[in-house]
Amino acid sequence: MVADQELAALFLDSGMTLALAESCTGGMIAARVTDVPGCSAWFKGGVVAYSNEVKQQLLQVSSTLLEQYGAVSEAVARAMAEGARKAIGSDLSLAVTGIAGPDGGTSEKPVGTVYIALAAQDGCEVIRCHFDGDRAAIRQQTVEKGLLMLKKRLMLSEMA
Repeated sequence: MVADQELAALFLDSGMTLALAESCTGGMIAARVTDVPGCSAWFKGGVVAYSNEVKQQLLQVSSTLLEQYGAVSEAVARAMAEGARKAIGSDLSLAVTGIAGPDGGTSEKPVGTVYIALAAQDGCEVIRCHFDGDRAAIRQQTVEKGLLMLKKRLMLSEMA
């Protein structure tokens, strides 16, 4: 489990700021971030973009991407992260989109399929994950993996 105080210290040391774009986690990452006193020094804000309309209107995800790849895809996760970073004006942006279940899965994208994207000025990294368990477990694992991606990115920035 990522230590929230450690993540906060890494953000403060780096001077970087964070934006979030959450779909399947419904704001759980923002809740974890804002549980840390003083997070306003580095957390700029986030969007819970559950519907495709919100993804399009607030994050500028194109309808073409949504139609071609679906909301749960590498392309849409990348567009969400880049859109949030631009709209909110942060150094880093984390986006998550997935199928938490219990319904909605397919053979190509079973329940537990999640894409996590981390956007920065120098590009965007997207990972595909498959988490097991019920809806709550899948959402919690998504939060942890996303926070871990942030921590690793900030630690790499510190070393550079």
